[in-house]
Amino acid sequence: MLKIENLHVNVEGREVLHDLNLHIKEGETHVLMGPNGSGKTTLLRAAMGFSGYDVTEGRIFFKGRDVTELPMHERARYGMGIMFQRPPTISGLKLGKLLQALSGAERKVIEEYAKKMHMDDFLDRDVNSGFSGGEIKRSEVLQLMIQQPDFVMLDEPESGVDLENISLIGKSIAMLVEKDRHIINRHKSGLIITHTGYILDYIDADAGHMLCDGEIKCDGNPREILKVIQEKGYQECIRCQKIL
Repeated sequence: MLKIENLHVNVEGREVLHDLNLHIKEGETHVLMGPNGSGKTTLLRAAMGFSGYDVTEGRIFFKGRDVTELPMHERARYGMGIMFQRPPTISGLKLGKLLQALSGAERKVIEEYAKKMHMDDFLDRDVNSGFSGGEIKRSEVLQLMIQQPDFVMLDEPESGVDLENISLIGKSIAMLVEKDRHIINRHKSGLIITHTGYILDYIDADAGHMLCDGEIKCDGNPREILKVIQEKGYQECIRCQKIL
């Protein structure tokens, strides 16, 4: 689904990622952890094709196709989706209109999706304007649900969210990455950044990675990696990997 080889990324003239390799197979969901400033968000934005995230070396493959040079909208059209950690407020654009533009769906269908995320009263409001943290996250998940991408990247979906919203968002994300029962052998995939690990209560993650100083330092069982980080900090993961 996603294959990243020897990736080097510069942001504002500074190399943030270097020699990064990652392989996510069809139907797999991976979890990415790491300290602030380690390059996690840069990885997601570079994979999605955001401007300002300059790939200076390496390649990005999506569903077997080299997308390194493709613009963001082409990658989205090909089946990539992303949820931001801090999405912008878009004054003058109603949420319902945005969902219609993303999906081409009729208002009735959009309302059905919105009800699932308790967002049906927000369709005629400007996108993220006056939304609480939990409402912004629900809006982001709703946008992904109606797009139905094959591969989703989520940047700290549980941050700034209360327990009630975490449950709703977690269950909805699980639906985004589960097998599509209507299409034989079609599996959706995901890459999720998490600091708290709460999202692991709702998804069946296949692998975990610890990113530090622009490199993936550790791969393994996501719950085991999280436990070590919680008990001993990120440096213990790095030390352990060096010993291995």
